[in-house]
Amino acid sequence: MKPRLFRQLDRYFHEPVNCLTHLFGAVLSLLGTISLIFASKGSVVHIFSFVIYGLSSILLYLASSALHGFKVSKAKRRLLLKFDHVGIFCLIAGSYTPIALIVLRAYDNVLGWGLFALVWVLAGAGMTLKLRWLDLHHWYSTSFYVALGWLALLVLGPLTKALPTAALLLLMLGGLFYTIGAVIFGLQRPNFYPGVFAHHELWHLFVLAGGASHFLMMFWFATPK
Repeated sequence: MKPRLFRQLDRYFHEPVNCLTHLFGAVLSLLGTISLIFASKGSVVHIFSFVIYGLSSILLYLASSALHGFKVSKAKRRLLLKFDHVGIFCLIAGSYTPIALIVLRAYDNVLGWGLFALVWVLAGAGMTLKLRWLDLHHWYSTSFYVALGWLALLVLGPLTKALPTAALLLLMLGGLFYTIGAVIFGLQRPNFYPGVFAHHELWHLFVLAGGASHFLMMFWFATPK
């Protein structure tokens, strides 16, 4: 039997832990975006990049919270699921935006804009794929997320020259958190406490950890000095 607290939460939320963890993520993303904008010191490219990054994070967390929070009809759940999957691709491309336009562009202008364009084109293709074939097996989606997330390996050489070691470690750590979470999502296990805290709830925590790592990297190393 579920603990009393969770039985009470079930009255209001479809999946309480999944909803509340990413609602928390949305609040943190909003606060983080504001802090990044203030730290931009009026730089247009920094503000532009951080706004895209922030909005993509907020969109992902709000879409996920809505999907797991609202008790709605099957048709409306499918619509919310579409927003959720679109949000994942937005978050990946949005996270790349400051890396491409601030960090990499300062090292090589063409390479920075090229990575920015490539990531958003691939993310757009992923969104189109999920909107058209929502019921595509989750392993295909997971593989796409992971491959797009590690696209940075194509420019690892320039990144090692453009970023200090600590920044690279935070960037890679965030990628590892997201990847481990994606594997858990794909395997759909472990399920520690089905109905309360299972694989999907764990996946949400890894997403939060990945997002936190990337935010710290941007705040400490991508803002103007």
